[in-house]
Parts: sequence; C-alpha cells; structure tokens
Amino acid sequence: MRTFRAGLLACCLFVALCPPVHAEPAPSGRDVAKAREAVRERSNDLAAASAKLATAQSRLARLTAEVERLVEAYNGEMVRLRNAEQAASQAQARLATADAEVERARQDVALLATETYGGWATLAPIIGMIVDQGGADGRLHRAGVLGQLSGERAAILARLRDTQVVAAILRTEAVNARAAQQAAAESARRAKIAAEAAVAGQRRETQVLQAREHRLQQRVDAARSHAELLARRREAAKLVSGGSAFGDAAANWALTQLGKPYVWAADGPDTYDCSGLTMRAWERAGVRLDHWTGTQWTSGPHVPLDQLRRGDLLFFAYNTSDPATIHHVGIYVGRGLMVHAPQTGDVVRVASIWRGDLVGATRPR
Repeated sequence: MRTFRAGLLACCLFVALCPPVHAEPAPSGRDVAKAREAVRERSNDLAAASAKLATAQSRLARLTAEVERLVEAYNGEMVRLRNAEQAASQAQARLATADAEVERARQDVALLATETYGGWATLAPIIGMIVDQGGADGRLHRAGVLGQLSGERAAILARLRDTQVVAAILRTEAVNARAAQQAAAESARRAKIAAEAAVAGQRRETQVLQAREHRLQQRVDAARSHAELLARRREAAKLVSGGSAFGDAAANWALTQLGKPYVWAADGPDTYDCSGLTMRAWERAGVRLDHWTGTQWTSGPHVPLDQLRRGDLLFFAYNTSDPATIHHVGIYVGRGLMVHAPQTGDVVRVASIWRGDLVGATRPR
C-alpha cells in the first residue's frame, strides 16, 4: 500500500510540475561554443597558410626580378659576344694582311740572301735570324748578322721581324678576345637558366599554397556557417519557449526518476548520486555536463533565486559564502521545489529548495 501511494504521489507531482516537452531540442550552448571553437581553429590554420603564401609570393617576386636582371645581363653578354665576333672577323682580316706582309718580307729576305751570299750554304744564318725566338744568344746572333749586311739589307730583315711580331700579336688578340667573350656568354646563359628554373619551382610552390589556402577558406566558411546556424537555432528556440525549453526538458526527465535509490558515484539508469542525476537530466536536454558539482557550478550563468526557471541547478555548500565548499546539487522543477538524490539510504525525490546551506543557482548552457 505504501509503495502504491509513493508511486501515485510521483505521478501526481509529474503531472503538476511538467509542462509539455518539446520534441526536438535546440542546440546547446556547448554545441554552439564547440562550433565556434572549430571556426577559430580553422581560422588559425587559414592564417598560417596565408602567411606561408605571402612569404612564397614575396620570394616569387624577388626571384622574378632576379630573372629579369639575369636575362638582361645575358642579353648584354650576347651583344658583346656579337661585337667580339665582329672584332674577331676584322682582326682575322688584319691578320691575313699581316701574314701576306710577312710572306712578302720573307721573299725579299730570301732573294737578298741568294744575291748576296750565292747559295744555300750561306743562307743558314739569315734563316736562323728569321726563325729566332729571342734570348741573349739570339740577340748576339742577330747583331752579328746585321753587322755583315748593308743598311738596305738590314732594313729588309727588320721589316720581316716587325711583320712577324705584328702578326703574332693580332693572332693572339683575336683568339683570346673571342674565347673570353664566349666564356662570359656561356656563364650568363647558365645563370639565366638556373634563375628561370628557380622561378618555375617557386611558382609551383605558390600555386600549391594558393590551392591549400582556398581549401582552408572553404572549411572556415563551412564552419562559420554551421556555427551561425546553430546559434540561430538556439536563439530561435529561446524566443519560442521563453528560454525555458531546455530547462523544462531536464526537469521533466528528472521527475521520471523519482524513487530510484541514491548510490554514491552512480549516474543511472537505476541509481544516482546528486551530480549524476543532474548530469543525466541536462543530457536529455542536449547539454553535456561533467559528473561533478565543481564544474556544474560553472556550466552557465548564475541566476538570482527570485528569477529561477525550471531546470536550473541549485547548489548547497558547507560555507554559503564559499562555492569551493559545495557538496550537493538538485534540479529546480518549479514552485520552490527541486528533484534531487539526497544521500545514501534515500531515493530520488522532490524537496523544498529552501535550506540553510543553499549557496546559489546556475543555468547550464
């Protein structure tokens, strides 16, 4: 009979204290906060990618400018190479003239030797002078020969020597100038090719970073849209229900647990402690709480006791001026009453909120 009466009382309390429960709970404050945190995280990723892209674009600009400089340097070397080739052609023409002059001088010397000494036996000193490469012995030799010749003969030999010197100088200048300019042009060409390759590689890297930035921007936009949608749905639910839909759902569910035993550290479905009961009640409303009065106290704004709404959490402390001493929590169901799991040996039941250790109330979100 006593059990029947307890059940009948619980049913009466449930009917009296429960408004209709909304079928589809709106997003919780935690859901909105989590969505906004996703926006922040993705925005940070986007900012990092944008910074890398800016660095890559700056480097690309520097490399492009360097390529332009090297291309122009290469163009300059090619102009100088063409000039050197023209100069070499001109020098080759002068060299041909000089070689012809050397040949004429040699013929004059040979004729002079034949006329003067009469035959090849006496021509050897003169030929030696023609092919002499210098040195002290060479100078003494030339002096001896020249001393034997008349002024006219000495002039002929001197002209041969001078034409040979001029021809050698022209030949060396033509070869060296063109070779040096070819080397400079080749060096400029290699530098240009290397710079163009660096630009191509940097452009590819920049394109990859641009694609990544675009993808991250899309993710940020999607996350922001999702967060805004959740926030709008939550605000709309508050407007429709006066902000009490979540609390009503939590309070209504708590009333369905009346009579279940208190067990320390239990969180249902058959037994509960105080914070286990309130955690499960708000879970039904779509709000996730920890199984601890410490964090449940900070799970939302604190509300004055004259502004309580159904579902608000009521906290009790050893020292009502120090929330750190909170030891118990219940869930407000209206009319100055709460549902709570009191202590070992007791059951989930309805009780008055007005106790001397009441420290305050929190509205989870």
